[in-house]
Amino acid sequence: MSLGRSFSVLWSANAASNLADGLAFVSIPLLATSLTDDPRWVAGLSTLYALVRLLVALPIGVWVDRVDRRTILVVANVLRGVAVLALAICVQAGVGGLILLYVAYAIVGTLESAADNAASSLVPSVVPKERLDSANGRISAAQLVADEFAGPPLGGFLFALAAAAPIFAMGGLWAVAGLVALALPVRSTTVMPASTVRPSMWSEAAAGAAWLARHRVVGGLALIGALASVGYMLPFSIFVIFVGERLGLDGVGYGVILALSSIGGLVGSFTAALIRSAIGYRWTIVASLLTGAASLVALAATDDAIIAAILLAVYILHAVVWGICSTSLRQRLVPDSFRGRVNAAARVLGLLGLALGSLLGGLLAVVDIAVPVRAGGIVFVACAAIAFVLFRPGGLHDCRNGGASS
Repeated sequence: MSLGRSFSVLWSANAASNLADGLAFVSIPLLATSLTDDPRWVAGLSTLYALVRLLVALPIGVWVDRVDRRTILVVANVLRGVAVLALAICVQAGVGGLILLYVAYAIVGTLESAADNAASSLVPSVVPKERLDSANGRISAAQLVADEFAGPPLGGFLFALAAAAPIFAMGGLWAVAGLVALALPVRSTTVMPASTVRPSMWSEAAAGAAWLARHRVVGGLALIGALASVGYMLPFSIFVIFVGERLGLDGVGYGVILALSSIGGLVGSFTAALIRSAIGYRWTIVASLLTGAASLVALAATDDAIIAAILLAVYILHAVVWGICSTSLRQRLVPDSFRGRVNAAARVLGLLGLALGSLLGGLLAVVDIAVPVRAGGIVFVACAAIAFVLFRPGGLHDCRNGGASS
């Protein structure tokens, strides 16, 4: 069933942007290795990307609430496209080198944060509340197809043709995403009287964080999201080693098992709304988190590659269902004027969780390569317990306007 023209436009812009992200996932590291054989410089790109997104999250959240979100989405994507096309021209000409790649990647990370927050904040304004689960499911499905199935192999193929080819494609796709977003409706913004002194950016960011901390349900979801990020990175920070040592797979096998796991995510994208409609947010979230816990504990105990692929698909299914439900609830419950800042504050918690999980994963792997995987399962049990209490019967009054109980 159609979700309307505006959602179709937003979905199309997201899909083009996601395909560019999938190209970047493969082509940027490949480009880095063509410029240096020092693994520290190659790994440093991921570190830079994470740090940039963490540093800009809160200021971007303020701007998403201050400015027309369509404008932010258009400008962020077009500027990403221009920056990457400039990088592609330099690569083609053989100038700039590794430092230019770092600068371009920092720009891409900053603008991606802006585009992602604006797009998520736009969804409730183009889709009825009762259809948010379906809308987020379709967005998630497009992201999985573009990021996991289409983007990486296409990026590798284009890089084999010419180092600059996937970079040109990325820039073009991001520019197209920005131009498509021009068809979205313009949001009316409140014009402040000239005599009114606008609060500082950090004051407004703090107000968004304070709103998140005060709201029992949305704040609880952010806490679960931060813990789930720890649980995710515990196994996945060392998963390539786990696949080699425990499952006996080489690099090709590692890629295959990750690609197969995405099938679980697609199933979750198309079933999340149906499951939530049948059993409600409380039990959907609790069941999905427990499913994630069980899949990781079982994964830590197996050395069979086929069983591991199935368990990983089940894990990705849980992650997608949990992500759709938490995003839809936040979109339902957060006032429009706070949506960008609350998204940003929740994102900061999630990024900190990813950093902590990555650190702990490396430390625990020294004991045994299966320990971080098992520990991730334990973290998800804790997440499920928090969700069970958060949505306890009679405790859903914070969701009365969002329909969280249904």
